[in-house]
Amino acid sequence: MKLASVRGTGRDGRLVVVSRDLQRMLPAEHIVATLQAALDDWSRHEPALRALAMKLEAGDGAPFYQQQCLSPLPRAYQWADGSAYVNHVELVRKARNAELPASFWTDPLMYQGGSDTFLAPTEEIPLADESWGLDFEAEVAVITGDVAVGTAPADAGRSIRLLLLVNDVSLRNLIPSELAKGFGFFQSKPSSAFSPIAVTPDELGEAWDGGRLHRPLEVDYNGRAFGRANAGIDMTFDFPTLIAHAAKTRALCAGSIVGSGTVSNRDANGGPGKPIAEGGVGYSCIAEQRTIETLRTGSPQTPFMKAGDHVCIQMQDARGRSIFGAIDQRVKARA
Repeated sequence: MKLASVRGTGRDGRLVVVSRDLQRMLPAEHIVATLQAALDDWSRHEPALRALAMKLEAGDGAPFYQQQCLSPLPRAYQWADGSAYVNHVELVRKARNAELPASFWTDPLMYQGGSDTFLAPTEEIPLADESWGLDFEAEVAVITGDVAVGTAPADAGRSIRLLLLVNDVSLRNLIPSELAKGFGFFQSKPSSAFSPIAVTPDELGEAWDGGRLHRPLEVDYNGRAFGRANAGIDMTFDFPTLIAHAAKTRALCAGSIVGSGTVSNRDANGGPGKPIAEGGVGYSCIAEQRTIETLRTGSPQTPFMKAGDHVCIQMQDARGRSIFGAIDQRVKARA
């Protein structure tokens, strides 16, 4: 089942069910008004929503346009982002001359991001100052039901209701000073954007193993292929582990979003990944490419984003069909 939130009179949008080919939709307001309300009482609402999905696959429904979408949860009670791909953490820490603690390979790194305002998947990314170092970060995330405090990884997977993609927007040049204070991130993490569509795990077939999504995450930057890293490879901590980490000392309420962190693959020889132009799978953020450039030449060559730059993030199934729709954003100068 595929769900989306389209623009409406309220800030949380109107819940719709979307066909597998993303061409048609049926409103779900007569069942439940918003995605958050559906998650709050999932066992009650899921059967009726799945009945709508069956009608769509039988040919019913009105045209669906991704441009009408907000993020599936336009605001959420919680957005907790992990760093499951330790290769990414290692590279970005090298960029700021910070050592990688050995514990990062055994204990997940996680931060709690701002969740009161998410950008729509085709909304412009506002930028007030290009010196802040605007970067995109392409990720996978899950939306949970209620998770009890102290839930073990072996049980946490049962709380996963939906999967979606993320552009976890970062201001790289603000990060070092924030972290140097012993707190953060805050100013360096403005509003993120999520894919137009959130999907139930069964929609993913064999690509979903219960903890990892085994498909390439496609990142195009200014019209060129930038990243094709496989989200199921080099993911040190799977989603049940991340959920359990978040719930170690607190319960998670239905509608909590838990992110994977930037998807990152090592090269086939075990070294840092290569650009797509050199036969590698590229990168899911600019910071990784800049780190590789620095390791090779002594300085970064690729600038961070500026007004007019464009990023597109999506994922296709084995038949070449878009699973989640596209996060398709341009940068806009903010006065």
